[in-house]
Amino acid sequence: MPRLTNTLDRLPPGSHVAIIRLRSLGDCVLSTPALHLLKQARPDLKLAVVAEDRFAGVFAGNPDIFCVLPPSLWTLRAFAPALCLNLHGGTRSARLTALSGARLRAGFDIFRPAWIYNTPIPTAQETLGVSRRVHTAEHAASAMFYLGVPIADVPRARMFAVPGRSPHAPAGRYAVVHPVTASPEKTWPHFAHLKLDVEPIFIAGPGEDLSAFGAAKTLVGASLSEIARLMRDADLFIGNDSGPAHIAAALGIPSLVLFGPSDAEVWAPWRTRAQVLKADPISSITVDQAQKALERLRS
Repeated sequence: MPRLTNTLDRLPPGSHVAIIRLRSLGDCVLSTPALHLLKQARPDLKLAVVAEDRFAGVFAGNPDIFCVLPPSLWTLRAFAPALCLNLHGGTRSARLTALSGARLRAGFDIFRPAWIYNTPIPTAQETLGVSRRVHTAEHAASAMFYLGVPIADVPRARMFAVPGRSPHAPAGRYAVVHPVTASPEKTWPHFAHLKLDVEPIFIAGPGEDLSAFGAAKTLVGASLSEIARLMRDADLFIGNDSGPAHIAAALGIPSLVLFGPSDAEVWAPWRTRAQVLKADPISSITVDQAQKALERLRS
């Protein structure tokens, strides 16, 4: 295990910290345990998350977060972070980190170009002292541990749905089903054949087609805040490996998640009751297998 740093001890009280988390709904949701651990360790710090507008709703209402910033260099520099932590690693996030004006610039030591980071962070395995593959939530949290947060269990992701029942929710008990993804190889084709003991509502992103689900209740293109509100009161979530599955897990909703080629060990629902089915191709998961997984989840 590497020697953990005292980076956080070098930050004066009330310092501004910028955490860059661009792209991917799931990655944004699964960064929230790390943010919570950091805020618990240093409640005085003002944490800003740099994220695209379409994912900003993930962080809405989160008491750990001082503000959400767009990925704009001018806005980031105006925030004047003492520490800029890059959790993304792409070209755009590297440029933002390099030019952030932060005295301390942290990112995983595999990120390039390496000269940007004066606080390189080793792999999660090195920090945690394990050889296994680590979950995405653990990976983000390991950065905080290396910077000086006391090592602890990584908690559930955090999302804060707006009060009140969603106007899109069925009148009684219901399940939220997310049957489509942008990638055919990650899309299970048999959701319409599942037998449920509660009413399903099928959800999809903007421009996605739910016509295959006939007269069932559907919701297309809703905001992340509305999806979270709908999820919060659901009995059950069923879906492919995708961002909505991580929202459901963050809200503690029992979940059945179906995986194709992606790594279920890294992307499984985090800290919620769940059943995971995996096959490549995903279409080889049978309706009977999914039905039995639902029975186990509901028992």
